[in-house]
Amino acid sequence: MKKRATVFALCLTLLLGVFSLAGCGEDGGKAGNEGSGDGGSSNVKIGVILVGDKNEGYTAAHIEGIEKAAKEQGIPAENVIWKYSVKEDESCFDAAVDLVDQGCTAIFSNSYGHQSFMQQAAADYPDVQFVAMTGDTAANSGLSNFHNAFTNVYECRYVSGVVAGMKVKELVEAGKLSPENYDENNKVRIGYVGAYPYAEVVSGYTAFFLGIQSVYPDVSMEVTYTNSWFDITAEGEAANALMSDGCVIIGQHADSTGAPTAVQNALKSGKVAYSVGYNVDMLNVAPDAALTSATNNWSVYYSYAFGALKNGSAIATDWAEGYASGAVQITTLGSSVAAGTDAKVKEAEDAIKSGSLHVFDASKFTVGGKKLDSHKVDMNGDFDNEDPEDKEAIWDGYFHESELRAAPSFDLRIDGITELN
Repeated sequence: MKKRATVFALCLTLLLGVFSLAGCGEDGGKAGNEGSGDGGSSNVKIGVILVGDKNEGYTAAHIEGIEKAAKEQGIPAENVIWKYSVKEDESCFDAAVDLVDQGCTAIFSNSYGHQSFMQQAAADYPDVQFVAMTGDTAANSGLSNFHNAFTNVYECRYVSGVVAGMKVKELVEAGKLSPENYDENNKVRIGYVGAYPYAEVVSGYTAFFLGIQSVYPDVSMEVTYTNSWFDITAEGEAANALMSDGCVIIGQHADSTGAPTAVQNALKSGKVAYSVGYNVDMLNVAPDAALTSATNNWSVYYSYAFGALKNGSAIATDWAEGYASGAVQITTLGSSVAAGTDAKVKEAEDAIKSGSLHVFDASKFTVGGKKLDSHKVDMNGDFDNEDPEDKEAIWDGYFHESELRAAPSFDLRIDGITELN
């Protein structure tokens, strides 16, 4: 699971059952614990711990979401403390302590690598609320002041795959592909630039692949990892390597514009290649190659959390929502999308919202040539399949992603996808 960018510290000072405003300066629904008092929006102070800054797409999306949510909840801009480019090490714990010292009583981080340090801080400061975005240990932490949140981003990754599938179908029917664009089984080659082999990335690329297959089944996909959430050079090089293998669509779960830029350059040079990005609209760097991006609307969660803090109500221990609440979406369709893509996108989105389409429908994929009717999710991080705390994730015919915990847990390597490293 990914760094889960941007760490935000939400500050609330609780006094006599009421939140009182503490001075903070600026620096550079499932189960939940109960809040207390209604201090009003002016008494809410927010501390934010971010893994990057506004120049990094994932963090930029969190910043935008926090600023929008603060406005919606009437929280003054000066009541938000920002900690930018905080590493996924003890620096996170130090940042959290500093925010507590400044009077913050609710702290949010946005990266998976921050989680253990946020949990440590939550144990040390039981009167302060801590939210580790994209985390997965809150439910079993035993801490009532520690929470996890993420979106059902796999839903919009599936839809972005539908966009890609429409393009593949168009290219095939127009005879635009050459032999190098097909694998040994005559399937069209797709590429994917991933950050790390975490369940969050595996869940995302699998959803993307299944979305493509829903339109054009005869595809195979190669995944390569950069071992970084944000590395423009490495992501560009990974995209170039995948295109050299004949991949005609390059998806990504990495945070820079490196891959879309490389695809745009390749397209201009005469190669058949198109990009599906992540977090932000990539049309500014890939005006011809970018088809769309899967993205999160973080303001949905932050507005919910800020409202709960403002009203003194509970924050969910695990929160994960998607299309149904507007927490995920795809960005503007590029000029190169296939005809009819917008209608196909709406069809998929409506089906996801209604519940008639389940992204990880177990009838739509195989693992080792076999259909699955059972798969247990590790719930305590020890990766012991015999652990009694592990929970069944497949029932009613599909894998119930982000229902057992907020963070993605789909870690199956399905047939048709090859991890290169």
